[in-house]
Amino acid sequence: MALSRKQQQILEGLMERYPVLETVRGAVLEAYQVLEDCYCRGNKLLIAGNGGSCADAEHIVGELMKGFKRQRELPAELQDRLRAEGGEEGELLAAKLQGSLPAIALNGHPGLSTAFANDVNGDMVYAQQVCGYGVPGDVFLGISTSGNARNVDYAVTAAKAKSMKVVGLTGRDGGKLAKRADVAVIVPEEETYKIQELHLPVYHTLCLLLEERFFAL
Repeated sequence: MALSRKQQQILEGLMERYPVLETVRGAVLEAYQVLEDCYCRGNKLLIAGNGGSCADAEHIVGELMKGFKRQRELPAELQDRLRAEGGEEGELLAAKLQGSLPAIALNGHPGLSTAFANDVNGDMVYAQQVCGYGVPGDVFLGISTSGNARNVDYAVTAAKAKSMKVVGLTGRDGGKLAKRADVAVIVPEEETYKIQELHLPVYHTLCLLLEERFFAL
């Protein structure tokens, strides 16, 4: 895989700040390639986790769906269409809206989630959403510090059945998630909070690499 000069700087910056992550450099690059391929095809990312990993899922969506380090100006054609459709309001939208990399955090749908948990099975809420949202070529990112979260594992099964790629972000020995994912980033820590502390710079780096790939001027 050939990274641009700026992307290489982003990756090296991660390793300089967090030398312990040198052991997962290759896995980070593999995860990036899966995500880049997904977005090149026009597909989307579905993300799920529990507790702090649930918050991480929302955090990732926030970095992908709007500008992170870059402003992400909309394509000129779309700006023109917004102006034509909305007049002064369209002009404002054309100036303010930003380019997105489609991503959905599966924890953010309380009506659906509580209904399915009440009527069917709470452990299968993420799997239900993967089944409903996912299409071939999408990617499921499962975040689990142990790698053994049952609801994430069910979602992996649904993703694979839908011909989606699976990326795992985990720790310790990687658990089930590491064994089943197409790519697993297993950060070298044992305690939950320490694993989560290393997950953040990993996914920030993935988001930065993607933004550089799709929104560099």
